Formats: sequence, structure tokens, C-alpha cells
Amino acid sequence: MKEISIVIVTWNCRSFADECLSSLRSQVGEFSTHIIVVDNASSDGTPEWIASHFPEVELIRSETNLGFAKGNNLGLVRAKGDYICLINPDVNVAPECIRTMFEFMERDPSIGLLGPKMIGPDGNVGRSTMRFPTIWNSLCRALALDVIFKGSRVFGGFLMRDFDHEHIREVDVLNGWFWMTSRTAIDQVGFLDDQLFMYGDDLDWSHRFHDAGWRVVFLPDAEAVHYGGGTTKKAPIPFYIALQQANFQYWKKHNGWLKLTAYFLIMCLHHLVRIAGYAAVLAVKRTGESQAGYKIRRSFASILWMTGIGSGRLSEIR
Repeated sequence: MKEISIVIVTWNCRSFADECLSSLRSQVGEFSTHIIVVDNASSDGTPEWIASHFPEVELIRSETNLGFAKGNNLGLVRAKGDYICLINPDVNVAPECIRTMFEFMERDPSIGLLGPKMIGPDGNVGRSTMRFPTIWNSLCRALALDVIFKGSRVFGGFLMRDFDHEHIREVDVLNGWFWMTSRTAIDQVGFLDDQLFMYGDDLDWSHRFHDAGWRVVFLPDAEAVHYGGGTTKKAPIPFYIALQQANFQYWKKHNGWLKLTAYFLIMCLHHLVRIAGYAAVLAVKRTGESQAGYKIRRSFASILWMTGIGSGRLSEIR
């Protein structure tokens, strides 16, 4: 009988973790499941709740916040399944989701990384795939051309705004909210890069799967609800700075210094355009003032971090 290991990393998200683990209890199939939860030093009672209400789960309690990659790697060390799922705690896994993914991978051993369709809490399909970042699609993103020409393959490249997420498709990047991989693939590709505290792991891991000759595939026949922000909403600007940091780490790792310099300049432009745009919104109309003001502060904090003036208060998420 095939076994599936499921790794979930939690940090101060008791209600989300409860819903996620409850949804996993309903998964049935011709396989056994081994669920591993790595708790990153939660202070809201998350590990105690899991230990009390889900005794079948293997719970690993970290004394410090290891971050996403290190936390998952700690779980991957304990995972012994033929297939392994990495699932965010703010995900409600629909019935038959894991079975559908398992059967799809069983039929095609060339697939190294598989991702399901993301359904938002409003019932709409969420974006869960990307193309690898390039100088061109980063510039299009900085100038908001991907928003202006939403359906364009040329201008909407990085975030794949031209893809409806309704067809099985081989993609560059699967976002890291829900992955399934095989033991064979992970033994070759390796664990997540634990130098990435938060974010960037989806870009890096997908890149490494491609480099090793594995296919990275989006499967719309399998679905799960992703609430999003289950952790990041507690400190939105520091988490946004962490995203910028991870993106620079990815560019440094997979590109030369010339492209890295170009990316730095493009990101400066990205934030300056947003500061100017949202300032104009505030000047013209007062509706949405709090959201526009927050985005101005977010971009300003990013520029301070990029130029070395500000720390971005990353300590708030560690």
C-alpha cells in the first residue's frame, strides 16, 4: 500500500490549523497517510490544540520560529511516504483532492511537482502559478502593464494573468501553498533552501525541479480552499519586506550580478510608481484612503530596506 506523508508548518494559526486538519481527516484512498505538523513556537495555543484534538498527528514543536523552508525541511526529514504533500495551514482540502493528485502522479512518473486549483474563500479561482521572473516581465510588473493588459501573454507574463487556471498545464512555478511531490523526485532535487526564511521557496524549488528534468504541473481537477494571509496578516509590512528579500535571494542565486543589478533598479522603479500612483489616488478621492495609505507605506518601507536605510522590522516575524 502506498503511503502519503503530509507536512504542515504552523505559526499562531490555531483556527486555520483546526480546519485544515479536520478536512484532511475526510481524505480516503488506497493509501495510508502520515501527517506531520511542525509548529514554529506558536504562542496562541496552536500546538496544544493539535495535540489534544488530533492525537493521530505527529507534532514537532520548535522552540523558535524556523520560517517556512526550515520548518518544512524538519517535517520532510520525518516524512517516509512514497508521495509527500506540503500544505499551508490556512488550506481546507476538498474531498478527493489528495486522491486525485495521487492517482495523476501514479499515471505519470515524469511529474516531480504537482499543484491543485486554488479556490478563494469567496468561491473564485485564485492564482497559483507563475512564470520564472525575467528582466522583461519584472519591468512589465513594475509599470503595471500586466494589469493594464491583463490577458496579454507579452505583458502579463510573470503572474500568468493570461492563464485561466482551468486546464491541466505544465508551468514554470507552482506557488507554495499546496504541493505534492514524489519520494523519488525529492531524493534527487533535495529539500527546500533553508536560507529562505519566508517566500521565494516556490521560485527556487520549481527552478530546481526543472533543472533536474522533472515536470512541474498544475492540475485543476483537484481543488482546495486557500484562505490566504493566515499568518502574514499579523504583520503585513514585515512580511512584505520578507517577500522582497526572498526575491533578491532568488535572483542572486540563479542569475549573475548584472541581472541582479537590473532587477534592483526595476524594483526601485516598481515602488516609486506605486507611491506616486497611490498618492494620486489619495489626492483625487478620499475613498479607499486606508488601503492606499497602507500601500504607500509598504512601498516606502521596501525602498528604505532595499537602500539599507531601514530594516523592515523583520524581527516581528521571527
